[in-house]
Amino acid sequence: MMFRLEEEMAEFHWPRRLFPTYLPRPLMSINSLKDFSGKGFTQAEMVTLSGAHTIGRSHCSSFTDRLYNFNGTNSQDPSLDSTYAASLKRSCPRDSTDPNLEVPMDPRTPTISDVNYYRDILVNRGLFTSDQTLLTSPATASEVRSNSRSPLGWKRKFAAAMVKMGQIEVLTGSTGEIRANCRVINS
Repeated sequence: MMFRLEEEMAEFHWPRRLFPTYLPRPLMSINSLKDFSGKGFTQAEMVTLSGAHTIGRSHCSSFTDRLYNFNGTNSQDPSLDSTYAASLKRSCPRDSTDPNLEVPMDPRTPTISDVNYYRDILVNRGLFTSDQTLLTSPATASEVRSNSRSPLGWKRKFAAAMVKMGQIEVLTGSTGEIRANCRVINS
């Protein structure tokens, strides 16, 4: 088993030294995602790494602008499938003050790492702006289509890209800690 030293910082779900510098935010546009090439990732690797959204959950606050106030228009993102949007609105009501409301990032197979994430994007069911924006560039849209058709190919590319991401700003010596719980600094 491998471990990675993390910074000894205040409690946070992701190491602050990676966020937002190295990890895309949910509201990023295609141009912002392309900027990650300066971090050593190819555009194809960024599309591949976006596939991590095939598993897990998201708080409603990370995407409700797409449902209720897209680009300040006080309306829904026109690229979002209307049936999917209606389902999300039921789970994340407009005036909710509950910060714990969340939905699966991949509604078809939320606990399985697979290519349904890419298939959902192709039918305008990407949860985040940063997901759906992958169709706005011919090159990234081609990667989405390729990944959607090749489960084994995507898994191989994803594994290689994750290893590469794990090599970003690695801490050594006494500059960090191996956490008992990755979300909380050790006491």
